[in-house]
Amino acid sequence: MSLGHHHKGHSHGVHAHGQTALIDALTGEHASAASNKLVRRSVNVSMGVNIGLSILQIIVGWFAHSHSLLVDGFHSLSDLLSDFLVLFVARHSAKAADDNHPYGHARLETLATLILGLMLVGIGGAFLYSAAERAVSVDQAPAVEMIALYVALLALVSKEWLFRYMLRVAKKANSAMLVANAWHSRSDAASSLVVAIGIGGSLMGFAYADLLAAAIVGALIVKMGWQFSYGALEELIDKGASRDQIEQIRLVISETPGVLDLHDLRTRRMADRILVDAHVRVSPRISVSEGHRIAEQVRLRVREQCAEVLDMLVHIDPEDDLVPADSGHAVEVGRDALEHWLNQEAARVWGHGPWAPERIQLHYLNGRIEVEVLLPPLPGIDPKPVAVANGVRDLQKAAEQAGLPLISWAVYRRLE
Repeated sequence: MSLGHHHKGHSHGVHAHGQTALIDALTGEHASAASNKLVRRSVNVSMGVNIGLSILQIIVGWFAHSHSLLVDGFHSLSDLLSDFLVLFVARHSAKAADDNHPYGHARLETLATLILGLMLVGIGGAFLYSAAERAVSVDQAPAVEMIALYVALLALVSKEWLFRYMLRVAKKANSAMLVANAWHSRSDAASSLVVAIGIGGSLMGFAYADLLAAAIVGALIVKMGWQFSYGALEELIDKGASRDQIEQIRLVISETPGVLDLHDLRTRRMADRILVDAHVRVSPRISVSEGHRIAEQVRLRVREQCAEVLDMLVHIDPEDDLVPADSGHAVEVGRDALEHWLNQEAARVWGHGPWAPERIQLHYLNGRIEVEVLLPPLPGIDPKPVAVANGVRDLQKAAEQAGLPLISWAVYRRLE
C-alpha cells in the first residue's frame, strides 16, 4: 500500500488533510511572503545599480573608444533582463498548488535559471565574435581615453558590493535562484576587473589589451551561462539529491521504530528542495492502521531532520518485493472470492452458528496466502482443540483440491 500525500481521501490510504499539508509545504504559505519581499527588495537594488552602470558604461565606452567597457555595459544591461526574470519568478513560483500543478510552481525558478544561462551564453558568444572582428583592424582604432578607466573601477566596486549584498539576502530567503543571481554579480565584478586591467594596458600603449579584455569578459559570461544552464537542465530531468543527502535520508528512515528495511529510495529536486519516495519494509502481520502510522512517522521524521526535503511518499511493504516470489497464484485470487469460499467451507466443516468465522484475515506473502480465522465466543464449554484442528485440516485439504495457495492457517476464538 502506498501512503503518500498527493491523493485525497481514505480510499488511497491517506487522510484528506494530506493535500493541504503538501500545499502548505510547497508554497510556504506561512513564510513565503517575507522571503519574496526580501527577494523583490534585493532585485530592485540590483536593478537600480545595473541601470546606472549600464548607461554610464555604454555612453563612456562609446565616446572613450573602449570596446571592453562597452561590452561590459551591455553585460550590465543583460543583468537587468535577469533581474526582471527573477522578479517574475519570485511572484509566480510561490503560487499555491492546483489541479494542474499538484507539486506547485517552484520549478519556475529552474526554468528561469535555464533561460538566464542560455541568455548569458548567447551574449558572451556575441562579445567574443565582436572582439575578434575588431582585432582585425585594431591599428586603425582610436586610442582609449582615461575616463574609461575611472568608470571601469567604479563598476568593479559597485558590482562587488552588489554581490555581497545579494548573497546575504539569498541566504535569508533560502532562494537558489537568488544565489545564482548573486554569483552572477560576482562574475560581473570579475569582468569589470579584467576590463579595468585591459583599459589600463591600452592606456600604457598595448593596443590589443582592451580587445583582449573584451574577449576575456565574453568567455567568462559564456562559462557562467553554461554552468547555470547545465544545472537547470539536470534538475528538469529530475536529477536526484547528493550522495550525502541520500545517506542522511536513508539513516533517518532506517532508525524509525517499526521499519525493518528499505529499498527503492528515490529523490528528485524541486528548485532548492527535494522530493523523496521510498519502499519501507515492516512486519507482515501488523494492521493497516499500524503500517500507516509507521509510514507517517517516517515521513515526518525525514522532513524534520532533513531540512531540504519538501515532502515524501512512503510505500509500505510486508516483505522484500525485490526478491521474486515462489508462486504467482496469490495475485490472481481476490479477497472477495476467497472470503466467500472460506465462509462456505467453514460452514460445511463446522456448521453455522458459533462456528461461523467472525473475521478472516489474509496475509499475501511470498506468492502465497496465510489465513487467520477468528471464531465468535461459544456459549458454555468450549470443545476440545482437536475439533478445531480437524476442521482446519479439512479446510486445508479443500483448499488443495480447489488449487488455492493457502499454505498456513491460524484459528482463534474470541473470549467474552
